[in-house]
Amino acid sequence: MVDMVKVTFTVDEDTVDTLSRMAAQLKKTKSLVFREAIQCYAKQADRLSDEERQNMLAALDRIKARKPTRSDADVDAEIDHIRKTRRRGGRRHPVT
Repeated sequence: MVDMVKVTFTVDEDTVDTLSRMAAQLKKTKSLVFREAIQCYAKQADRLSDEERQNMLAALDRIKARKPTRSDADVDAEIDHIRKTRRRGGRRHPVT
């Protein structure tokens, strides 16, 4: 069983009415409805907003539009070096 902690919050009457109505409708305790609502909110809060997503896509578009500063051969050589290094274990020096 999970340890429970009593807390006190101040909310408006509409919120209390909504909580009571949802608890009755779902046949759950108010505390359980509250906990589930917080978990649902936390999951959504971790997502990017549409504005944040658009800003990130715009930044990627700006990067993509830049003229390359290295040749394809230089990039291929670096990727090949990284792959070889990873196959050898990735460390240049022993761990001390």
